[in-house]
Formats: sequence, C-alpha cells, structure tokens
Amino acid sequence: MDIRQLKYFIAVANARNFTRAAEHLHIAQPPLSRQIQLLEEELGVQLLLRNSRPLRLTDAGRTFYEQALQLINRFDQLKSSTRQVGLQQRQTLSIGFVGSTLYGGLPMLVRKLRQHYPEVDIQLVELTSTQQFIALKSGRIDVGFGRIRSKDSTVARTILREERLVLAIPPGTPLAQTQGAISLKELHRQKLIVYPKEPRPSFADHVLSLLNDHSIRPSEIHEVREIQTALGLVAAESGLCLIPASARIRSDLCYRLIDDPQATSPIIFSHRLNDNAWYIDAIKQLVADMYAERPAWLDVESNFFPTPNWAVGAKEE
Repeated sequence: MDIRQLKYFIAVANARNFTRAAEHLHIAQPPLSRQIQLLEEELGVQLLLRNSRPLRLTDAGRTFYEQALQLINRFDQLKSSTRQVGLQQRQTLSIGFVGSTLYGGLPMLVRKLRQHYPEVDIQLVELTSTQQFIALKSGRIDVGFGRIRSKDSTVARTILREERLVLAIPPGTPLAQTQGAISLKELHRQKLIVYPKEPRPSFADHVLSLLNDHSIRPSEIHEVREIQTALGLVAAESGLCLIPASARIRSDLCYRLIDDPQATSPIIFSHRLNDNAWYIDAIKQLVADMYAERPAWLDVESNFFPTPNWAVGAKEE
C-alpha cells in the first residue's frame, strides 16, 4: 500500500465512478481499477460495491476512506509545514468556530494565541459544528469550536465547559415581570424562535430535542438563520428564544436562566483524531489559563466547568 493507491481510492470514492475518477487523475481506467483491486487484495476486504450505480462504499470502505483522507491530509500538511520552515515562512493555524462562541471566550483565546505564538498566522473561519467536522477531515481547518456533539470516529472532541441556557423574553410581557430562574415548562404552548435554520443538525435541533425530552410542545416554531435575527424577533414580540448564557447581547430584552441541569449547551473543542500537533495542547492550556483568570464574560453562575486537571492530556470524547 502506498500514497498513490490511497489517492486513487479517495478519487474513486469521491466520484463514485471509475471513469470520472480516472479522468480526474489523468490516467486510464484499467490501471486505476487494477490498483483498487490490488488494494482490496492486500487488505483482504471488499472496499467497493461495483454492481451498484453509482458505486457505493462497503462498511470497510467507508472506514478506509475516512482514515485514508486523514493520512493524505496529514501528508500534505507535512509537506507544507516542512516547506514553511525551510523557506522561513509563517505557519498558519486555521480555526473554525460557530458564531455564538464570539460572545464567550474565543476572542480572548485568539488574543492569547497571538501573544504566545506571534510567528503563527491565525485564520478564523465561521462554520457550523457539522461543517467543522467536514472541514477538519478535508484539512480546511486545523481545530474547531462548536456546540453540537458528534459520533464521528475521526474527530476528537473535548468539552471545555457546559454553558447554561437562558430564555430571551420581550420586556413588558408576563414572563418578563419576574426575575430569577425559570422552568422549561413555561415554554409549553408558547411561540418559539430557533436558530440556525440550516444546515442541520444544529443548535436548533439541540433545543428542540431538549423540549421534546420534557414533553414540552410550543404552539409555534419559527426557524431563522442566525441568532441576531432570532433576538430581533424576540424584541418585536414574535416569540421567545433559548440561547446560550454568553449570547445575552441585546440590552432591550429580558433574560432568565433555565432552571434545569440538562438545559445547557457545550463548548466543544474539536480536532482530527490522533493529531499530535503543538497547537492541540497549547490551546487546551491557554483555555485553562483563561478559566483561572475568571474574566468578566465567564459568568460562574451560568457555566459548568470540567475537572481541574482537564487541560493538557485530558480525556477526549
């Protein structure tokens, strides 16, 4: 097995067709088919279901595809980083993030990264949690900060903290007349605004699943694309909205913590499985340092924190 065979297999898996894959690789189809056959013979398993149109991967083929993609990406990164060092170029660290993390610790973390590693060019890419998993595997980003749990076996995840949810309420309405925590049951038969509308699964699904687990049925559900729109609609008295505690960004709304230990949204740090790059432990350590400083945005009442020694070497999901 060699790098060329891995690239051949990835091309076929992506194209789901030998002819198109051969055209993409600029080779003839017979040698491409032969290399895939040799690969299957060496592994002792079938990777492709050739009698289907388009071609489909077997279970073994899907596993091999995910791992092969990681190896190719790591190989490309190896070439790129070596070239950067040899040419004395700045190293690039690409960070994926969901928009709501900008209201919490991400800006402070990026500042710390730039202070500690001035030779590194840090790029920020706004992506949903689901898009981050794809971007990690393709090599588009190096790490991600999201809110959706995933069972993707090729992505390692560390929960940095569990952020409590709050209910955004328009002032002047009955629920805004009382301060303090509020039960999820108060959302029963209420108009609810959720975000983002797409792509799914997303934070919207997390909220809807939480309500469904408690047998809470809103009278109406309005899906919007982003949190700013959702909060604007709350201000217009079009409904209520559950948001992470750090996203209390509008001063013309009332906010009440949800009185339920399950009503939280995790901040999840993700990277490629078995990635031992320097920035993994560096980011974990800087996050631990940030938490120790207890900055103004880190409301202790609104967050559940991991165990004290979780930072470097912490057990991942």
